[in-house]
Amino acid sequence: MAIYAIGDVQGCYDSLRSLLDVIRFNEHNDQLWFVGDLVNRGPKSLETLRFIKNLGNAAVCILGNHDLHLLAASCTSVAENTRKALTLILQAKDRDELIDWLRHRSLLHHDGGYAMVHAGISPQWDLNQAINLAREVETVLQGNHFPLLMKAMYGNKPDRWSPQLAGMDRLRYIINSFTRMRYCDKHGRLDLEYNGPPGSQPKHLLPWFKTPGRKTINSRIVFGHWSSLGYYEDGNCYAIDTGCLWGGQLTALRLTEQAERFSVACANYKRKSA
Repeated sequence: MAIYAIGDVQGCYDSLRSLLDVIRFNEHNDQLWFVGDLVNRGPKSLETLRFIKNLGNAAVCILGNHDLHLLAASCTSVAENTRKALTLILQAKDRDELIDWLRHRSLLHHDGGYAMVHAGISPQWDLNQAINLAREVETVLQGNHFPLLMKAMYGNKPDRWSPQLAGMDRLRYIINSFTRMRYCDKHGRLDLEYNGPPGSQPKHLLPWFKTPGRKTINSRIVFGHWSSLGYYEDGNCYAIDTGCLWGGQLTALRLTEQAERFSVACANYKRKSA
């Protein structure tokens, strides 16, 4: 059995199918780990969502910020400026089935020596703590307070972890760490505004995985979200959002002792200014 982690698809369904041909994916023997952001900007978000859902146990998916935006649009008026791609999902005949399936995805998956998250893991958390905090959010996502969480999750504060955080502030921080984080200061305070590549950031900021004292330094972590970072492999971290949507590539990483990369070019893409 082979396990492949797949970078941000964002509705680039045709590129996904091409990538699966390249790795000779066999749904009876192999498993795909999707790093989140299955939907939104690409041309075929509905097809992507249906295809991955129908893979059943052959696919493991975690939630990205765009997936959460779709969930918010399904039950609140917060996400009023919804892209056409998401509107097509919300108007689909199998909308409720797709939304329910998405609500039951995780924020963190850990198996076989690798952890997968969409954006990162807060530097103050060790892996066990991160797993438990992910479950806190997942419990609310799957429960009766789901619409309340979707309405309250937007915002950049609080920007620093404390065990004393409670209620929606606590859940918002956890969601932001797992699905939006790129940079922190040296104390682990999140900066959710700057999104450029490492080396271009303000001097007081560091990529989250370079934060001094990061407690997951010995854990192998696969993540996406950061297209301007591109493919990155160092310090037990593997970044696999290679910007397919923006004219880059869609990447699969075979999760063996020595991770092996496969990529395909993305034909249909948007300009960064779009």
